[in-house]
Amino acid sequence: MNKVILMGRLTRDPDIRYTSGENAMAVAHYTLAVDRRYKKEGETSADFIRCVAFGKSAEFAEKYFYQGIRICIAGRIQTGSYTNHDRQKVYTTEVFVEEQQFADSRKAGETPPVSNSDTDADGFMNIPEGIDEELPFH
Repeated sequence: MNKVILMGRLTRDPDIRYTSGENAMAVAHYTLAVDRRYKKEGETSADFIRCVAFGKSAEFAEKYFYQGIRICIAGRIQTGSYTNHDRQKVYTTEVFVEEQQFADSRKAGETPPVSNSDTDADGFMNIPEGIDEELPFH
C-alpha cells in the first residue's frame, strides 16, 4: 500500500501550469514544510516535501492556496530520476495529491465567500420546507 498523509505549510504560492492538447489539464506544484516531531540541535526542524495535484485539485490549489497557509493532504509517494545537464543522475520524490483540505480555521475578521444564495444574513443556510429526512437532533 502506498498512502501518505501530511500536514504542513506552503513554502510559496502553488506553481500552476496547464498541459497542452485538446483536453488541457491543470497541474499544480507546491512544497509543504512539515514540522518534525523531534529536533536535534543544529538541524532543520522541518522536512520540505514536493507535492503535485492534477485537474480540479490543481485548480482548487490555484484559487485558494497561498504561501504560509496550513493544509492537510493525502496521496501517494512517487519516485523518479533524470539526468541533469552535467550528466549526473538526479533522484526525485514527490507526493501525488489525491485529497487536500484546509488545516486551519479562517482568521478572525475574514468572512467566507458566500456561494449559496439560500443563506441568511448570519451565513446560515435556510432549510427548505418538506424535508422528509429525520434530523439527527431534537
